[in-house]
Amino acid sequence: MGLKIEDLEKLVLVSDPKISPASRKVAFVVTRISTKEDKYNSSIWLYNITEDSYYQLTEGPSDTSPTWSPSGRYLAFVRRTEEQGKPTFELRVIDIKSCGQSRVVVKTEGGISSISWSPDEKEILFISSKGEVEKDVKHIENIPIWFNGIGFIYNRLSRLFVVDFLSGNLREVEVDAKEDISYARWSPAGKKIAYISSTDRSRPYISDIHIFDPDSGREEKLTRGNMSIEDFAWSPTGTKIVFRGSDLSRGLAGHMRLWILDLRTAEMEELGIPDRDVANAMNSDVRGPSSGQKIQWYGENIYFPLMMGYKVALYKWNEKNGISPVIEGDFTVEDYSMMGDLIASTIMSSTTPPELYLLKGGDLRKVTSFNDSLLRTAKLMKPERFSVKASDGEIIDAFILKPARFEYGKKYPAILYIHGGPATAYGESFIHEFHVLSDAGFVVIYSNPRGSTGYSEEFRDIRGKYGTRDYLDLMEVLDTALEKYGFIDPEKIGVAGGSYGGFMTNWIITHTDRFKAAVTQRSISNWLSFYGTTDIGFYFAEDQIIGRLGQRLWEEKSFEKLWDSSPLKYIGNAKTPTLILHSDEDYRCWLDQAIQLFTALKLKGVPTKLVIFPGENHDLSRNGKPKHRMERLREIVEWFNKYLKTP
Repeated sequence: MGLKIEDLEKLVLVSDPKISPASRKVAFVVTRISTKEDKYNSSIWLYNITEDSYYQLTEGPSDTSPTWSPSGRYLAFVRRTEEQGKPTFELRVIDIKSCGQSRVVVKTEGGISSISWSPDEKEILFISSKGEVEKDVKHIENIPIWFNGIGFIYNRLSRLFVVDFLSGNLREVEVDAKEDISYARWSPAGKKIAYISSTDRSRPYISDIHIFDPDSGREEKLTRGNMSIEDFAWSPTGTKIVFRGSDLSRGLAGHMRLWILDLRTAEMEELGIPDRDVANAMNSDVRGPSSGQKIQWYGENIYFPLMMGYKVALYKWNEKNGISPVIEGDFTVEDYSMMGDLIASTIMSSTTPPELYLLKGGDLRKVTSFNDSLLRTAKLMKPERFSVKASDGEIIDAFILKPARFEYGKKYPAILYIHGGPATAYGESFIHEFHVLSDAGFVVIYSNPRGSTGYSEEFRDIRGKYGTRDYLDLMEVLDTALEKYGFIDPEKIGVAGGSYGGFMTNWIITHTDRFKAAVTQRSISNWLSFYGTTDIGFYFAEDQIIGRLGQRLWEEKSFEKLWDSSPLKYIGNAKTPTLILHSDEDYRCWLDQAIQLFTALKLKGVPTKLVIFPGENHDLSRNGKPKHRMERLREIVEWFNKYLKTP
């Protein structure tokens, strides 16, 4: 029973379903993990709706972003290759009607995203970055200087390009945007291009929607420079645009909401969505690559994901009936697309990795079975949800996962695991790591304390309060678990977490000695150095720790607030044996955070071990090299075995 560390290679990641315009096929991405090659191999597959069968369409090894042409005859996708040690991206097109080989339309080193066919099927719009990274001396005049998962970006910009589908002629779309472009789409009639661009490198959280007319060269900014905007969708008539955006009234703690822009009147209206995040921020370590549109406008309905506590559902809104669920249950809806009366989606739960599902006439049916044989063998334990009434009366969702070979009457060591973000959530999503810890004989306790998303904005908003109410919530979750579940050994409790969860782990070991071991990952130990060294630190720390966007480090009490909220300030209290895991290319929480913590703990005499993963970034646990991911899990299990199981 349970999953082993090496079972990571047996998991198949299913993602990015796209229904063809003729509603006969669904293109989707299948990713397999290879420890022999130490990489992820992705290819495009097709599900034939009429025949209820699926097969591999492209050979890979790194094919993603399937995008149908308007007629459904052609399928565009992106292939990543290596040329002279550099990643190269090819925009390829395959003729589905003739079942021929794919051909290269354009090749670039700048990446390819936001693919959009022109309605006449002659051109393809996409985003790619331009600008060379200096190989020797770096001459830097912009912030951020680097970005997690990319590297140096100080002289790179994401721009709009259009390529002629048949000839391969490529041109840059000369728009007014001076900063990065993050999302773009042709209008339904193909006369205009809408795109999202940031406005200021020192405030990259602010973005706007622009409309560009290629024929006249005229351009108009539709929003007011006071929002953070993720993506959008055109109405079928091309007269309106719906977008996901936060108005920044709560800084970075505000929910993504739905807004409609009427292009005829220039009026903007917020849709009546419940006080929940229009997003999918559920934690999982088994996601495949995705280019799916989170928000889609089909017919009279606007479709979108909605965080509902510990689950993610697919909802729709229309002017007549308002909001209503489309796909919901004890699971997380990942990617989706629709055509006619069909909706294709990928869905996962706490015990099932993502698979392809088809919704027709109210009947939701799983149509792929890539992971079925593994699950039959593993027979995973299902987490139990329990509610915790916090000391201030708020209800906290919490979960407990028993050891895989659980026996009544026995006592087991437990690990309190803390999610990152903090605006993410735990719940009905698959986490291989948790099942590995269960298989290793540990109880896993996890929860959604204050700061988590999926609840109200007030619940999510802990700006300027890190280490206070969130800390109390976590301790009260643990206390409740110990009272409720007698099989937990109260003398053998560990704590672990990554990113914000790593910060909270560091905070815990410097504020209590009730834990016998800790594992802190990609963590923050010093907010002062985090502020100036990381890709988002110069505004994230202002908002989340100082408590207000735009209040700079040197302004009144900012320095003191950052230091007072840093675990390093309280390192003199630390006694807990601590394993520190970090990646040397983590630009979200830079390596200095781990080294400062390690040095201080060693000088304090606390049993401490530092493990640094070369060539990895902040996302090691989710999409790092397979061998490194497995090594990371081995280190975690061995550390907790040593301190929670050894007498």
